[in-house]
Amino acid sequence: MYDVTDDPYSYKGTAVLKNRLGIRNQDGLDEYEADATAQRFAEPLPSGRYSVAHYCAIHRHIFGDVYRWAGQFRTVRIGKGGSMFAYPEYIPGEMRRVFGELRQASYLRGLSAADYAAQAAHFLAELNAIHPFRDGNGRTQLAFMAILSDAAGHPLNIDALEPEPFLQAMIASFRGNEQPLQQQLRGMVAI
Repeated sequence: MYDVTDDPYSYKGTAVLKNRLGIRNQDGLDEYEADATAQRFAEPLPSGRYSVAHYCAIHRHIFGDVYRWAGQFRTVRIGKGGSMFAYPEYIPGEMRRVFGELRQASYLRGLSAADYAAQAAHFLAELNAIHPFRDGNGRTQLAFMAILSDAAGHPLNIDALEPEPFLQAMIASFRGNEQPLQQQLRGMVAI
């Protein structure tokens, strides 16, 4: 759960995000979201140019059946575990910067598996620190990385992802240590 104060995305007096079905309890929303997003993950993800717009289209595809704001940058400040993500006023510029760097790096094509894992870890760490959406950032990051990895010639074996070590690696990268995330990604790159 995110740390947010006075959240216009949530029903008044709750932490339950406003949703298309008007579900007002967290368990019910979690169940609906899991079903809706599983169905969307079973479908082909949107294609694109590995840009900010493409990234937003992936979020909208995954979460559009659940939230009206899917694919739109958040307008509130959020944090997790006492760490703040990018303030909303900086999200557009930071997203352009990060995706511009990805474009400059030729979308990570032509790299060895080890170099790919290192550069992908840096991109993912930067993207995670921005956390552009009110919810669903991690799932969107993973979906985008799967598409990007395929195009770069280093398909990810998502089945090799171990949730807890991966989460700890993401937290370490947020604090400036990208090495554990590099190791996680290297372990997922198909050989």
